[in-house]
Amino acid sequence: MIAKLKQFLSELQETPNPEQQAHQLRLAAACMLLEVVFADEEMSADEASMLPTLLAQTLDIDSTEAQALIEEAKQRGSAATSLFEFTSVINDNFSIEQKQQLVLAMWQIAYADGHLCQYEDQIIRRCADLLYLKHSELIQLRNKAMA
Repeated sequence: MIAKLKQFLSELQETPNPEQQAHQLRLAAACMLLEVVFADEEMSADEASMLPTLLAQTLDIDSTEAQALIEEAKQRGSAATSLFEFTSVINDNFSIEQKQQLVLAMWQIAYADGHLCQYEDQIIRRCADLLYLKHSELIQLRNKAMA
């Protein structure tokens, strides 16, 4: 597991190509959204239909790229050892507004099926903490997603 984390981080450090770095960043964001989706161990039809749209809006990409990113994130996320793999990349590259947009998308996907699972809530709170967002921001984003 530690070897996989080292490999993931070294890939990011060794990648001089800005396009590849941008892809790794988008992949990390997609993995975080998928963590919320699979927190309750199932992907509802509402979550499945909302995920590409939220990803496209959050990362400013087209729906085809969003769908490809989701498929890649499913593979990458299953090999992940912790949320830190993803949040560290996000912290290094996202502005506070982009982090807030990502957490908002996480809340929206969590509420997509009509109810919030305790595990979804826990993952979002952990991610927000790792992204250095204030608790008040987290609550505001949750309330915005519920509206």
